[in-house]
Amino acid sequence: MSGKPNFTERKYLTIFLFVTSLFLCWGVALTLGDVLNRHFQHVLHISKSRSGLVQLSLFGAYAVMGIPAGIFMKRFGYKRGILLGLVLYASGAFLFIPAAEAVSFNFFRLALFVLACGLATLETVAHPLIAALGDQRTSDQRINFAQSFNGLGGVIGPALGSYVILKESNDLLAVRDLYMAIGGVISLLALIFLFIRIPKVQYAAHEDLAEAKPLIRQKHFVCAAIAQFFNTAAQGGTWAYFINYGHDVMGLSDEKAGYFFSLSMILLMIGRFVGTALMRVIAPYKLLAVFAGMNILMCIIVAQQWGWMSFVALLMINFFFSIMFPTIFSLGLKNLGKHTQQASSFIVMGVVGGGIFPPLMGLIANHNVAAAYYLPVICYIVILLFGYNYPGLAKK
Repeated sequence: MSGKPNFTERKYLTIFLFVTSLFLCWGVALTLGDVLNRHFQHVLHISKSRSGLVQLSLFGAYAVMGIPAGIFMKRFGYKRGILLGLVLYASGAFLFIPAAEAVSFNFFRLALFVLACGLATLETVAHPLIAALGDQRTSDQRINFAQSFNGLGGVIGPALGSYVILKESNDLLAVRDLYMAIGGVISLLALIFLFIRIPKVQYAAHEDLAEAKPLIRQKHFVCAAIAQFFNTAAQGGTWAYFINYGHDVMGLSDEKAGYFFSLSMILLMIGRFVGTALMRVIAPYKLLAVFAGMNILMCIIVAQQWGWMSFVALLMINFFFSIMFPTIFSLGLKNLGKHTQQASSFIVMGVVGGGIFPPLMGLIANHNVAAAYYLPVICYIVILLFGYNYPGLAKK
């Protein structure tokens, strides 16, 4: 463990690049859900609070699939776990075809749930796999780097959705055609992955110390799972009503607000690259606490409705949000040894927070979408406390 650790090793490069591409794929799927949120309000004539059930369908699948995906991965390995995730992802996308024909919000929610079961499976497998592809001291950097491409997917999702779905589209045909194409791409990725070999990976040193204690007594893991719940709660709520904020507060068209949402995802991607670099000189838990503090300030400014100043703050939330998900994940998996895969399942289950907060924010947004942005402040306070107290939590 002496000397400067490598980012990864040459023997892991092919699988590292493929798994990193999967981060992009679920970034597209998650942010397209926020475009659907707004589109369904128009086409299916539902309220903001009811459209928030889109996020409940997406993120709720993580609570249902987290532990089964972890059990499947532990029994059948990383490769079959990734293939299962890709198959579920593609199946959910293809279910959009009959959902569009039925013009049914509940059918769309079922399709999104199946798709998100695939996303949950992929996340359960991908995070511990990326963490294991090299020295544990650089696992934070690897996960943040891979999550940067999740940010790229987040740029593509709303841009694609705004152009294909929101631009002069008052029906569900564009939704059907887009998800049919997505299902085809994911099916092709699954076929390619059949021919990729995953090298044997080993967990970093000190796992014997971790194995001496059960997961429930690993304070840094337990607190990471709680922090991840609040983190994705803030993410789900912020993203779900971004386009509504652009329309209701700023007077933008849905399409233009969607493009600004895509711009905010560019800031998220930049934030992850910047964060990955900063972690070489600043401890990840310290950077996490600072970024959480900045987002408390951003949310308060957004809620004030100060015109473009508040809208820029809304954009900047994603910049400071950038490192939170991957950093909380990697900090929670530190020094867990054989418990790593099981721990990943529980942290992934915390993503259900992203399904609970949007309907709650929607109840406020029905009356004042700006005031709804006070709620994520609670989440960022929890994340700040996790980052600030991490050294004490991680002591053996």
